[in-house]
Amino acid sequence: MKFAHLADTHLGYRQYGLFEREKDFYEVFEKVIDKIIEEDVDFVIHSGDLFETARPSPMALLTFQKGLLKLKGAGIPMYAIAGNHDVVMRKGAIPPQVIFKKMGLKVISNINPTYMHGDIFIAGLPYFPASHGKTFRSKLAELSEKASHHEKSILVLHQGIDKYFGYNYELEIGELPDNFNYYALGHIHKYVNDKFGKGNLVYPGSGEIWKTSELPDYLENGKGFVVVDMDGPKPLVKRVKVDIPREFIKRTLDYSNLESGIAGIKETIKDFDKKPILNLVINNVDSDTSRVYELIKEELGDLSLMIRPTFNMFDMDDPELVADGNGNVAATDIIVKQLEMYDNKDVDALATDLYDLLSKDKMDESKELINQFYEEFYAHEKDSNDGSEDIEEEQPPIEEKEDVQVTFKGDIQ
Repeated sequence: MKFAHLADTHLGYRQYGLFEREKDFYEVFEKVIDKIIEEDVDFVIHSGDLFETARPSPMALLTFQKGLLKLKGAGIPMYAIAGNHDVVMRKGAIPPQVIFKKMGLKVISNINPTYMHGDIFIAGLPYFPASHGKTFRSKLAELSEKASHHEKSILVLHQGIDKYFGYNYELEIGELPDNFNYYALGHIHKYVNDKFGKGNLVYPGSGEIWKTSELPDYLENGKGFVVVDMDGPKPLVKRVKVDIPREFIKRTLDYSNLESGIAGIKETIKDFDKKPILNLVINNVDSDTSRVYELIKEELGDLSLMIRPTFNMFDMDDPELVADGNGNVAATDIIVKQLEMYDNKDVDALATDLYDLLSKDKMDESKELINQFYEEFYAHEKDSNDGSEDIEEEQPPIEEKEDVQVTFKGDIQ
């Protein structure tokens, strides 16, 4: 008996407000479904954050429906839980996964936390915020007791564990029951395959690059899912990589050799099928950064989908903004400086990304970026003020978003 384990597909995510990026996430999901069918698995587990929001767009719903029906046609059922992005924060509302129950999706929930697939016991819970830790641990203990009556068992969760997640976790590793054969985790976008309990604890990672901090893990482990063989005494885990549609290119250039650096990037990306996202760090800039940005945009703009530059000024000790010989200061420098009082990197990133889009007259993308920011950080306030204590209405912690687009060494971070 073998199954595919995936998570964090984030269907509907319009990264940087660009529809091209939303389509990339759909394309990756379709590739994953096709590869799962090629692997000839018996079933599929999705460990949460199937969608980017609890109110998916029609295109996101349709993309998942097509994938689910493909699996159904191949005789492969799917089990799924709701992640923090899927959690609905309105009283009486349901996670979007429930829509697909009549199409065969087996939703693991607080009401129905267990299934049997042949002789394999499958148990799980939707995302629980840290504030509901006592309830969560109690439910885990109940599932552990039930698992003790089965030879083979799988625990499905969407949680950040302290050992892998850093300070903003919801669960400590010692709080996990240790009598499951396989721990099908979601929430962390990097690939993790660790020994735990009677077998393996695995985060398969996200299907696409959701934020640029995922680049190191992507370069090392790629993106994709895992196939798990449960026939032996221990699970056998195989990593299946899936090519993402669009490359993220990260380069560090020195201002003194800027032209040759740009030429090298140009040579690298000129034959790409899809325009890449460029993340550029320009060190030792001793002139107006707006002029540097204009040069980069002129040379690389037509070959890239988006350019995200970070400028490190030459004078590391100067706490003020650097002007050129005519007294001009780059617009992006002013934006970051003016927002300093808020000490909020998410707001900084929103402002600088909006400047980038508006400078290209991309009005629709700019509106989408604003709406996306509102949904991510503020929409929950209206929905969660109904006085309910239901777990599905609890506000999940805000996850780290994209890094600030323009930074300075020294005073401005």
